[in-house]
Amino acid sequence: MPTATKSYRTHLMQIERIDEIDLTPTDEDRIHTLLVRAFDEDFGGRSFHQQRHNFRLILRDGDQIIGHMALCYRAIRMGQKLVPIMGLAEVATDPDHRGKGIASALMTDAIAAARASQATFFLLFGGQPLYAGRGFRSVPNTVKHTTHYHAWTGDVQTDSRGHLMVLELRDQRWDDTAPVDLLGFSF
Repeated sequence: MPTATKSYRTHLMQIERIDEIDLTPTDEDRIHTLLVRAFDEDFGGRSFHQQRHNFRLILRDGDQIIGHMALCYRAIRMGQKLVPIMGLAEVATDPDHRGKGIASALMTDAIAAARASQATFFLLFGGQPLYAGRGFRSVPNTVKHTTHYHAWTGDVQTDSRGHLMVLELRDQRWDDTAPVDLLGFSF
């Protein structure tokens, strides 16, 4: 089913899902502004760190975007298996609006979107208590990925990056010992 901008309520907050292809220049600028405020980094004027994603979950306060999560759906290798995953990136809450449950509400919807997809696992790189509280667990896998620096392709690296967290969405168990190949950039 093609999806345009979707809106729905979670915890009395109006969270919107915007497919990347439907992102307007105005919302692109608003997301960039939020990321600068949340991370004290410019991201080269982009609304994403390394690469565009499939869709965004956002929360607005008037014209300002005060909460954001980017999600990407793709295949990766876990050992010899090719598995569909949802990846989480650019989690941001405006510093003036932290502590109001924005990230928690966005995370509820992100997990629901991952479960509604064909993804077997939901992956992220992080270590915040919010993630562990939602069932994500840290895993020790080595990760192969393409590095990006300021929107330029770097080298292919294999390392134990740390902070890889996984939420199992289906009956398949994550293999903590299998090498992981992201088949491209990290998220």
